[in-house]
Amino acid sequence: MSKVNKYIAIIGCLLITGSTFAQETEEVVESQETASEPIMDAEASIETDSVKPKNNFKKIKLDGISAVVGDYVILESDIEKTLIDLKSQGVSTEDVTRCGLLGKLMEDRLYAHQAVQDSLLVSDDEIAATTDRQIQSFVQQTGSMEKLLKFYKKEDEASLREDINKINKLRMLSEKMQSSIVEKIEITPEEVRQFFNKIPEDERPVFGAEMEIAQIVKSPKPTEKEVQDVLDKLNEIKADVEDNDASFSVKAILYSQDPGSKSKGGFYSITKDTGFDKTFKDVAFSLAEGEVSDPFETQFGYHIIYIEKIRGQELDLRHILVQPKISQTALNEVKAELDTIRKHIMEGKYSFADAARNFSDEKETKFDGGLLRNPTNFDSRFELTKMDPTLYNQVRNLKDDEISYPLLEEDPRGGGPKYKILKVTNRYDEHVADFSKDYIKIQQLAKTEKQYKAIKKWMDEHIEDTYISVNEDNRDCEFANNWVKE
Repeated sequence: MSKVNKYIAIIGCLLITGSTFAQETEEVVESQETASEPIMDAEASIETDSVKPKNNFKKIKLDGISAVVGDYVILESDIEKTLIDLKSQGVSTEDVTRCGLLGKLMEDRLYAHQAVQDSLLVSDDEIAATTDRQIQSFVQQTGSMEKLLKFYKKEDEASLREDINKINKLRMLSEKMQSSIVEKIEITPEEVRQFFNKIPEDERPVFGAEMEIAQIVKSPKPTEKEVQDVLDKLNEIKADVEDNDASFSVKAILYSQDPGSKSKGGFYSITKDTGFDKTFKDVAFSLAEGEVSDPFETQFGYHIIYIEKIRGQELDLRHILVQPKISQTALNEVKAELDTIRKHIMEGKYSFADAARNFSDEKETKFDGGLLRNPTNFDSRFELTKMDPTLYNQVRNLKDDEISYPLLEEDPRGGGPKYKILKVTNRYDEHVADFSKDYIKIQQLAKTEKQYKAIKKWMDEHIEDTYISVNEDNRDCEFANNWVKE
């Protein structure tokens, strides 16, 4: 695999998790959380580590200590569990070696160990909330708690929860450490140019077919009565919490309409840099510990916030989101308005971009002529094979200069329903990377290489400074890192 193709393969793999025992495949408001950048490829790391002769998983001594990294002990059974979890998630393990898995587990422990040394901590509530969400998802997948316990060979839910909590804590510490290593890494245009010029012409990456998409969005407005009903409900909840010591967490589970936090009792852990709505953060950071806010409005609806804990610049909070009801009449009105806008564009009265600037209700896109941005890199192009399936299905049959009919869409982030019309504004065929046309993608590849080097340098330095012991049986492994110190 060429150097460039390697970097393409690792795009999107910023945070390398520990054991995959309880790992989720989604996540985003909380997301808001997050939209992180690539560093390393876990699978590539696994493939790099090998052993002579190649070990067979059947020869594992389950009760032995495989390695020690700082304060963490890795048992032989941890390696076996990781393999089982990979298989249970449908990951191909054909090229996965025992040494590769051990090397991966040691990396995660080194990150977590150093995170503790650097005071990059995660709260017990944050860990518990993640575990709750995972267990709910697992139960849905398996059918019942009994089946889940049987699958993981646990006697009761408490022991299962304890194991998942430990894994989540290690994973979250590892992620925080890795993020801190690369968070300040930037790349200059000159570095991008040098990176591209070093790539031999016959090894330059090929980018798949892409398209640019624009949209015009109309969001129906609630009546004054519908808004007042929501404010009354939130004030009632606030009074019950403050006057009757009612549980805010239970209220959030019962009444919140935020899909990202409802099941966790409205819990979020945020800093001022967390990618949440500005109004939401302003209110949150104006409150004292134990205080409940008055109802306030954001683009998603109306909220109240309860501050559970303040840790310096980080808040543990719970919130309840309630949206005013939208009548069918209001929905029909915005649909009819979009039909008229579409008709006028097709008649040439104004362009799609001008219509977006003048009529769209979506602030994020209207001032850019309705142009959508790819959430992975904020480029205007969407590669067809990597597009969100819902968006792809909405535009895949649109011809040049064609505009879709109004489409009803629910806001996955918790906002109310809306209608939109879409247009494909540009198409790009599959092509070899061109510096001027594909600058943003090449910039990301160059940044990935720089991050990879920073991670490698950090790893080498901290392996040297950290207590590490590898069991005699594992010293023949050809690790990617120098775990067996000379």
